[in-house]
Amino acid sequence: MAKKKKRYICQECGYQALKWSGRCSGCNTWNTLVEEIVDPKVVKTNKKLSKKVNLQSIDNIKIELEDRKETGFTELDRVLGGGIVAGSLVLIGGDPGIGKSTLLLQASYNISEKYNSVLYVSGEESERQIRLRAERLGTITSNLFILAETNLLTIIDNAKELKPDLVVIDSIQTIYNPQLDSAPGSVSQVRESTNKLMNLAKKNEIPIFIVGHVTKEGSIAGPRVLEHMVDTVLYFEGDRHHNYRILRGVKNRFGSTNEIGIFEMVAGGLKEVLNPSETFIGERPKGVSGSAIIPCMEGSRPILVELQALVSSANYGNPSRMTTGVDNRRVSLILAVLEKRLGLHIQGQDVYINIAGGFQVDEPAIDLGLIAAIVSSFRDIPIPQEVAILGEVGLSGEVRAVNQTEKRVKEASKLGFTQFIIPRNNKGGLPKVEGKINGIESVKEMLDLILGGE
Repeated sequence: MAKKKKRYICQECGYQALKWSGRCSGCNTWNTLVEEIVDPKVVKTNKKLSKKVNLQSIDNIKIELEDRKETGFTELDRVLGGGIVAGSLVLIGGDPGIGKSTLLLQASYNISEKYNSVLYVSGEESERQIRLRAERLGTITSNLFILAETNLLTIIDNAKELKPDLVVIDSIQTIYNPQLDSAPGSVSQVRESTNKLMNLAKKNEIPIFIVGHVTKEGSIAGPRVLEHMVDTVLYFEGDRHHNYRILRGVKNRFGSTNEIGIFEMVAGGLKEVLNPSETFIGERPKGVSGSAIIPCMEGSRPILVELQALVSSANYGNPSRMTTGVDNRRVSLILAVLEKRLGLHIQGQDVYINIAGGFQVDEPAIDLGLIAAIVSSFRDIPIPQEVAILGEVGLSGEVRAVNQTEKRVKEASKLGFTQFIIPRNNKGGLPKVEGKINGIESVKEMLDLILGGE
């Protein structure tokens, strides 16, 4: 009998070492090396391991519209690229308590009601616990089958027997393959379990959703190869202090990775936010300085957000800079432009920036609105309620063009905005809207328009 060997495998990056050490040599993280047994497999050379398969030309492969199944959530379908593709393997990650299990249980109910059966596998809850949660969410149906099991082979046997329209695994870190000696959640178990689930999905055309735990840095726990093996990787994001949740795609073999889905956590579970622009700016105060409305783009969807700025005198020698929802380095750059190009002495002031509603914005089109909000708070002059601002700002104080301006202006016009401040190079070719479109070339022009100059 071949002797089993021991290896110390990093639970963060999968690096293997012959002996234990406090720090992993692969990713430089501490206390992540765990002892695992490596069972060498003896391959018999007299047995033919390959088999003949029938080759197909790509133009002979038929694709039907029914290959995508709707989840009952327009926002989830948007992020997936139009629905669930048959045989796809989808990985969903997010912080504990953010709503991953709630989303998948509600989606499982919708699919079981519209199509056929769904198998929901939980390694963290019992059948009775899932039933209690389903009663709260109103997702009781005879086509939704619950399996509280962590044995991978048992899960695969039940899935092959039931042949459901969807399989949900919650979560991959609790599943173990009894053929391996390592503990559940280890790198070997996560990698091998995902590989077998991938084979189950591809061979039987069964879509599988996998829930993955995240590390303290926010990335999905386990080997990085896990994200390469699956077809789609989604992150469920949100702030515990806000009810809104963002479902963001970071990898998708069947659609765009620029789309996001927006949900609201209510007493009865997750509810779609079909008009996020109206939601995020619905509580904007009137007649208050430091508030600017900016049309942003998330994938193909325009969303209006309220950017708030508060500028006050610094009580100590070093002024404070705090941002929520905006890159802190971008704010420092904008403050330097205002100091150098417009002569505004803001560098010695405390500056606080916030995107209302807990939304995250990471595009240069917010630069002009960011400047408007900062100067508005600094001079204590409110920005008119009907003004929407967008544009990128360069280091010389010039206003540069941004993409998809037409969609942004249309979205703002639908919500009642009548004055638009955009880069001059974007003004040509825009559709006619109610109100006035102002094309500007410099930051000073924008301040003259809405705040009466410097």
